[in-house]
Amino acid sequence: MNSTIPAFDIASLHDFYRNGGGVAKIVEAVFARIAAVNDPGIFIHLAKKDFVLAEAEKLGSFDPSRPLFGIPFAVKDNIDVAGMPTTAACPDYAYLPEQDATIVRLLKNAGALVIGKTNLDQFATGLVGVRSPYPIPKNAIDPKLVPGGSSSGSAVATAQGIVSFALGTDTAGSGRIPAGLNNIVGLKPSVGALSTTGVLPACRTLDCVSIFALTVDDAWTVFSVAAQHDEADAYSKTIAPTGFGAALPVLTIGVPAKAELQFFGDAVMEAAYFNALSALEKLGHKLVEIPFAAFYKVANLLYEGAWVAERYAAIKPFFDTREQSLHPVTRKIYGAAKTLSAADAFSGLYALQALKKEIAPLIASVDLFCVPTAPTHYTLADLEAEPIRENSRLGTYTNFVNLLDMCGIAVPTGTRSDGLPASVTLLALSGRDGLTATLARDLHRASGVRLGATGWSQPPSVPPTSTTQDADLINIVVVGAHLSGMPLNHQLTDLGGKFSRVAQTSAAYRLYTLTGSVPPKPGMTRVGEDEGSEIEVEVWTLTPAAFGAFVAAIPAPMSIGTIMLSDGTSAKGFLVEPLALVGALDITNYGGWRAFQSKLSPPHRVDKAS
Repeated sequence: MNSTIPAFDIASLHDFYRNGGGVAKIVEAVFARIAAVNDPGIFIHLAKKDFVLAEAEKLGSFDPSRPLFGIPFAVKDNIDVAGMPTTAACPDYAYLPEQDATIVRLLKNAGALVIGKTNLDQFATGLVGVRSPYPIPKNAIDPKLVPGGSSSGSAVATAQGIVSFALGTDTAGSGRIPAGLNNIVGLKPSVGALSTTGVLPACRTLDCVSIFALTVDDAWTVFSVAAQHDEADAYSKTIAPTGFGAALPVLTIGVPAKAELQFFGDAVMEAAYFNALSALEKLGHKLVEIPFAAFYKVANLLYEGAWVAERYAAIKPFFDTREQSLHPVTRKIYGAAKTLSAADAFSGLYALQALKKEIAPLIASVDLFCVPTAPTHYTLADLEAEPIRENSRLGTYTNFVNLLDMCGIAVPTGTRSDGLPASVTLLALSGRDGLTATLARDLHRASGVRLGATGWSQPPSVPPTSTTQDADLINIVVVGAHLSGMPLNHQLTDLGGKFSRVAQTSAAYRLYTLTGSVPPKPGMTRVGEDEGSEIEVEVWTLTPAAFGAFVAAIPAPMSIGTIMLSDGTSAKGFLVEPLALVGALDITNYGGWRAFQSKLSPPHRVDKAS
């Protein structure tokens, strides 16, 4: 029987259980870690150990059909857990729910164990993690720093290895900022993907339940369990947890134009961000500078008119009768809403709609975005001196996201030169959660950074899973201008084409450049097994109708034939008519069109501004 306590990532815990380890032993380890960390600010309410042990016993022996079997987790204290008080960090507001929030119920059903309710910026209003009447959670990396909020306790509990994952909420960045400041992953899903039934609203039209985890794989596992439509939630959407696995070899990634980046004098954070961009380039992706002024204008809207009024509306009866119960900073923010009119709210909505129209082409021009998670680290002393300004600055790259209906994930990218955590956030349109998570996993693994504050190494890589689930889809092999990141790739994506994998042909092909083609294209032809070489290609999938439309548009001298791949499979793909090879340059020795193009034109780099 396995007696060594493993790291708390899901794969390691499940290996422990699979090899005979008991859930009770992990529960004991959880409570031992709570004592060892000795941070009274993390939990507002902690489950009794005997109760959790009894829940562990009910689980029985390891059940692989339950994806979260025996996994300890924590819940932000604005999300209901039956039998545990919900306070939203306001003791006078406390109530005892009889039912779990929908998301808590789903996670419990999957085998997860609730350890307790975590501290937060009161009523989830803030990005700093210090607006609470309870003791302030200590930043897991450096206790002099703010922990980030509003989901401060959930982030710290995860970073300290007390739990495997934790639930937060994210309206303006509350699921991303604390992740970035504590060296963990923070998945902010598409609005509506996770039910908010049983979640105390901040801005109900924008609120998300978020997931803190030690690894991207773990965050995605939790998301996959919880992403279910909820009829009881008027804002619930059906957003299937798909697309996590193999990313395109070349993604076009938007980054804020250098002149518009804001780090508020933190040159160390700025350098860390550019290091992360260099890592993305090393992974083969393209960086494109995007004007960001309009994004910042959207961010500024969140704490104006309509959305401040929405926060006030969420607790209006309580605020109007118990205003003195609120934290002074929270009371000031909510009190300002009482002077707003319906006209102010509509003015905000009109301004947002105009900015959405301006920004839409920018979002459509790239696959996703990479921004700093936070522009800087602030100390507790900084917050005492400037409680409002520093909080607003932390939201520079987070406040606009839900207003623009984007999904995102904060991911550690290494350690800054001063030893503090570095993090970026990947953003994309609603429904593309799988894409952002896939790239986040690649970036996290490339960094080699250890997990949270635990010292644990990242677990071994899990092979990417295929994103293709429809047996009726047709594989097509592309070799040149239709490759991801190349000029004609849009002809595939416009038809709904999905990337499947990078592959190699058998060693019976030669590759040539075609003269006079615009854009430049190669031509591949089949020869004898001892006369050719393996050529790198991509395999995409199309519906039968899309495949027909795609093939019909292919001009001479290109044609579609059967391509033999090095793994023994075959698929339809591009070949060239022999006549087109007269005078063509043989580039077979480069191994593929992408490698040949890289030799001709080294990738553009986005360098740090001097």
